Amino acid sequence: MSVSPNFDNRPPATPIDMLVIHYTGMQSAFVALDRLCSPAAKVSAHYLIDEDGQVAPLVDEYKRAWHAGVAVWRGETDINARSIGVELVNPGHEFGYRNFPEIQMAALVDLATGIFARHPIAPRNVVGHSDVAPARKTDPGELFDWAALAQAGIGLWPGDGEPLGVDEAQVLEWLAVYGYDTSNSAQAITAFQRHFRPQTLDGRADAETAGRLKALLVLCR
Repeated sequence: MSVSPNFDNRPPATPIDMLVIHYTGMQSAFVALDRLCSPAAKVSAHYLIDEDGQVAPLVDEYKRAWHAGVAVWRGETDINARSIGVELVNPGHEFGYRNFPEIQMAALVDLATGIFARHPIAPRNVVGHSDVAPARKTDPGELFDWAALAQAGIGLWPGDGEPLGVDEAQVLEWLAVYGYDTSNSAQAITAFQRHFRPQTLDGRADAETAGRLKALLVLCR
């Protein structure tokens, strides 16, 4: 294995305050690793976790990996400058999307726990690629077990929440407060649902979506 050449120095005094989780979306771990280490691909991540739980470090945490692309979170647009990117081997929606094995999730928890010990990452800043790029990305997707990750102390999970009868404008306001780019309402709502309400991905600001979002905001206080 060769370390990915696709990285830059981080801007001076920029805190590492985000963890962005991806799936590889490729046919195999070998193909994904080859792409992540190819100069021509111009893409990289700090870590790759295989389905058997093996962790491959690819880019030093204190370097900027090229994993988020055009993205926004809490008003910040240079997500690569302030985040650590972790790729989970999974074929993704294009090649036979499937559940993430327990051993892979356990490896992610162990890795993230260490990352948290080294960097001041708030739980609300543990996000999926789809959260920061809702117009372009769907990973790690609706099969990723965010609830279990939060139970292990990595990220947030609101539970079911109490259904709320509010309008879409209120939901979009709350989504923006939490961190989402709401320039496209349906995409922002779908991204939230993919993370926090994966049973329904319809992009509608219904009562259950609103309730979970409000409960999430309470956790951030």
